[in-house]
Amino acid sequence: MPDEPTLPPTPGPDDPGPAPDGPPAAPDSSATPPDGPDSRERDGWRAGPEHPVVDPGFDQLVFGGVAADRPSMRSMVLSGAMLATSVLLAVLVVMPVPYAVTSPGPTRDVLGSEGDTPLIQIKGAKTFASTGELRLTTISATGGPGFPSSVVGVLQGWLSASSVVLPVEAVIPSGQTQQQIDAANADQMVSSQENATVAALTELGYEVPATLVVASTVEGTDARGKLDAGDVIVALDGTPLADYQTLVTMLSKVTAGDTVTLTVRRQGKDVDVPVVTTARDDGGALIGVQIDPSFDFPIDVTISIDGIGGPSAGTMFALGIVDKLTPADEANGVHIAGTGTMDVTGEVGRIGGIRQKMAGARRDGATWFLAPQGNCDEVVGHVPDGLSVVAVKTLSDAVDAMSAIGAGHGASLPACTAP
Repeated sequence: MPDEPTLPPTPGPDDPGPAPDGPPAAPDSSATPPDGPDSRERDGWRAGPEHPVVDPGFDQLVFGGVAADRPSMRSMVLSGAMLATSVLLAVLVVMPVPYAVTSPGPTRDVLGSEGDTPLIQIKGAKTFASTGELRLTTISATGGPGFPSSVVGVLQGWLSASSVVLPVEAVIPSGQTQQQIDAANADQMVSSQENATVAALTELGYEVPATLVVASTVEGTDARGKLDAGDVIVALDGTPLADYQTLVTMLSKVTAGDTVTLTVRRQGKDVDVPVVTTARDDGGALIGVQIDPSFDFPIDVTISIDGIGGPSAGTMFALGIVDKLTPADEANGVHIAGTGTMDVTGEVGRIGGIRQKMAGARRDGATWFLAPQGNCDEVVGHVPDGLSVVAVKTLSDAVDAMSAIGAGHGASLPACTAP
């Protein structure tokens, strides 16, 4: 019998069998990678952070050898919704809205310093130190042309007990630029300081002569066309006007609609001009002119303060001047805050933002607050805990209150009552 052909042995599990002729075959890069990192490496699969590999057999992404489920349609929709919501919230944070928000602003001790510079500096008279504080108060506001309110800011204002939210037209004059508003506030601050100085020095017995220069006339009044800018008013009904206070005091006794005779100095000559007066908002009489007074101060008073405008610090400026020029330590270690306009006759006028100013005063450590009597309707029911409020109508009232508080007799002072 012919010999049977000899067949090569069948390779066993531990026998790889003979090596084929020729070079080894290149790995099949289209094959599905077997499980396990070792097999993946042996079969030529490479997966890393730079080159994620998609396994066509599974709904997964492989990053650096770690498989992650492919995001579902539901998760992609939720992610898109969250992104859209985040964008919407970001827009709402900055979107301007037609509301003004007023909040407690900074306070300043008029007996203290701005940096190294005393806020009130006096030359030509002896000054005295005080152990107390007299703090002027302010408000911070958004809603103006340069500082619009946002949706978030308005919501915060509504939720805050010390903030007030109003339509912007109720707070900010319409049609004015931020530059015009800033300029008006700066002018009012200068006038406030000047009036406070006149009132304080007059309260202390100084004479403060003034030249009463007509700056302009008011449209619709009898003075329009009769008085000129640059005229100097030297007498009213024959009584010489040596200072501004005399003019204000005399006009307070005139009934609106009456005719007064103004003597004005015009181009070196005195001219008598009859003028029919008009009514003020409070019922008093006006002559229909804007006066730019030039004061001849007996001593030099300088007030240095930055970043604050408006007329409402007048009362506290006047109190600070009185305190510095008197030997008594009126405040006597007590922290007193307050607000109110001040005219040359020493009258304390109504202001805006009294609630925010009281809150700012208490926040900064004041325990007493001097409020214009004209603001008492807004004070009642809004006084912060720990703050006592005294109603004042004149600078003399404020000086007496300051002295009584420093002496420990503040409880006897008049408080604001409901109308």
